[in-house]
Amino acid sequence: MTPSATQTLNDSELVSALDSTHDVVIREDATPVHAADRPDAAWWRHAVIYQIYPRSWADADGDGIGDLPGITSRLPHLRALGVDAIWLSPFYTSPQADAGYDVADYRDIDPIFGSLADADTMIARAHELGLKVIVDMVPNHSSDEHEWFKAALAAGPGSAERERYMFREGRGEHGELPPNNWESVFGGAAWTRVTEADGTPGQWYLHIFDTKQPDFNWEHPEVRAEFESILRFWLDRGVDGFRVDVAHGLIKEQGLPDTEEERTTMLGHAEHEHAEGEHVPAEEAPRIDHTKRSPMWDQDGVHEIYRAWRKILESYGTPDRILCAEAWVEPQERAVAYVRPDEMHQAFNFDFLTASWIAEDLRAVITSSLHAADSVGAPSTWVLSNHDVVRHASRLGYAPGTPRMNGISATDPQPDRALGLRRARAATALMLALPGGAYIYQGEELGLPDSTDMPAEFRQDPTFARTAGAETGRDGCRVPIPWSADGPSLGFGPSASTWLPQPDVYADYAVDRQEGVAGSTLELYRSLLAARRELSLGTGSLTWVLGYAADVVALTNGSSQHGRVLVVANLGAEPVALPEGAEVIVASGPLEAGLVPTDTTVWARWS
Repeated sequence: MTPSATQTLNDSELVSALDSTHDVVIREDATPVHAADRPDAAWWRHAVIYQIYPRSWADADGDGIGDLPGITSRLPHLRALGVDAIWLSPFYTSPQADAGYDVADYRDIDPIFGSLADADTMIARAHELGLKVIVDMVPNHSSDEHEWFKAALAAGPGSAERERYMFREGRGEHGELPPNNWESVFGGAAWTRVTEADGTPGQWYLHIFDTKQPDFNWEHPEVRAEFESILRFWLDRGVDGFRVDVAHGLIKEQGLPDTEEERTTMLGHAEHEHAEGEHVPAEEAPRIDHTKRSPMWDQDGVHEIYRAWRKILESYGTPDRILCAEAWVEPQERAVAYVRPDEMHQAFNFDFLTASWIAEDLRAVITSSLHAADSVGAPSTWVLSNHDVVRHASRLGYAPGTPRMNGISATDPQPDRALGLRRARAATALMLALPGGAYIYQGEELGLPDSTDMPAEFRQDPTFARTAGAETGRDGCRVPIPWSADGPSLGFGPSASTWLPQPDVYADYAVDRQEGVAGSTLELYRSLLAARRELSLGTGSLTWVLGYAADVVALTNGSSQHGRVLVVANLGAEPVALPEGAEVIVASGPLEAGLVPTDTTVWARWS
């Protein structure tokens, strides 16, 4: 298997396909789902933004960890790819308990990544190449090594310093029980008891994530003022916006009541144990109903915070600086509250990311996403992979409808790699044809699968440790990407060292194995992004196309400048025909005798 592997059909299958599409009348629905945006719409309403996970992008100094000079050196790759902006996961000073999402100093760069001067150079170089720069902001919690938290521990109960965090007295006769029943997203209790200066057991502090990530008290004015100052610090250095981590978690319900949820999670499912202790594989894990209001998520008070942030960004004039919410919120009516005109500009569309490879499900989530975003005048965004989920080239290698898992281990059922890649290419082609913004996760343009055979001793995700290995965690999607098949560390850096081991198969996906190779996944992404830009699909309209079988997703994207583009994604078992006169622009895989095979998406001009 290579990154350009595709399905072929035999003669009998082609005959069947021709018969199945004979005399079908293909037509547009009378009612468009979404009207076209203005041709001169702000850049963020249609941008394609590429996520860089700094630890795993490029290593300039050979220590096995990616860094800012490495990022700067590889930016021309993204210019050639055709994206509009980059988003960088955290590079701040941090003890790296959660790969940088435990921030000790929001105004400095961790030495493993470089320096502030390196950040300035990277931002300047990106701007020279026409790439905007979005950086991660982590406001829900800090590191326990942040100066504020160290001061809180030293100051003791009742102090002003402790008011900046969520310290509480314990329950029970001697305060020996946590203040409530909340659990950490990473497993285990969400509370840790501190030892006071006199050596006695003391108060408890809240950490929705790891014990080394204490939650801020966002009801405290000093916390709000501090983060507004941090925003200005980075805006003054030239960044173009912020992706806001755990944007729905800053405010907790008054009184911190117990939760009814069995497991605190942001990822849409929970792994669990049978009563008799038999482990339940992740792919069988039940979903949690997020439509129930949780006391730690999506409280109305968060919106006041983002209105204040929006005003700060707008004070910097044009081009717009933006905010993007990581908010795992259901239903969509509540999710789009984060992108009202006076709040954030974008929010990740996790409903699309979690949708099954089933045509009915995709049509439903695309329709509901556009309607919800349109209701507040915001663009929808589309995303298939990021640093927190199994890469879609692996996720789609399972049967449609398989519940998502938090990582894949060598003992789990393995995805079909060739099938996953074929579907991933088709899913990406569908995604990039949709109006609005889109996000690409580093390495997906190479068709990278997750690392599914990583030995346990290499795993670093806190989830793996805090659940004693019951949940595999996110390391598999964070492995350093391959630049050259024959270089040390596959070209990731000048040494053979990598902070996570690269699977042997990654050599097949290296940039130098795909660049200039017709049909490769890299060249497919370049073609899709070039055509998306040329045809103004990001600002286009969307209308469903009728006449195909239920297992085909067919739509048109129309604009005043370029007419309409037909998009046909075939998820069915039989190949399907394009309408007469349709002229193919780009396809996720080869057509067979003019037919669109299974798990293939085609863009075509259609008059």
